Amino acid sequence: MSVLSILEFPDPRLRTKAAPVTVFDAELKQFVADMFETMYAANGVGLAATQVNLHKRVLVADMSEERNQPLALVNAQIVAKEGSQVYQEGCLSFPGIYADVTRALKVTVKAQDADGKEITLDAEGPLAVCIQHELDHLAGKVFVDYLSPLKRNLLLKRLEKQRKQAASA
Repeated sequence: MSVLSILEFPDPRLRTKAAPVTVFDAELKQFVADMFETMYAANGVGLAATQVNLHKRVLVADMSEERNQPLALVNAQIVAKEGSQVYQEGCLSFPGIYADVTRALKVTVKAQDADGKEITLDAEGPLAVCIQHELDHLAGKVFVDYLSPLKRNLLLKRLEKQRKQAASA
């Protein structure tokens, strides 16, 4: 397994739409394992393939405190949404940046696992937010797209300031 490099905003590759996975093989399983290792190493709770510059419809998540509930979704699609919630989101492609985003409270997702087996998942609360956030990445969207232009610009200026401070440190 290996830790992959995570793209950071404003890298234009984050805007690439991911293509469906058609081959379920050892290479895909290895990629999913690498995504989990990358997500855990970065202390994240979710990661989309787009964020590591592979533009396939693959996402991983683990919302558990113990980091022992790995979830890999391939070719995932939300087939039902219910309710609404505001949740403070962060993103591995926006280190140190957080903002309140409104998303569905519950989602039903149809997907495949890394073996190609069809699965249906009902998710609620933080897991539902995570899945919606990662699916946005696969569609070329990032969470700051949900913010007002003013709030988005403030956050992006903060991100730029953090990068300058890190570069001069």
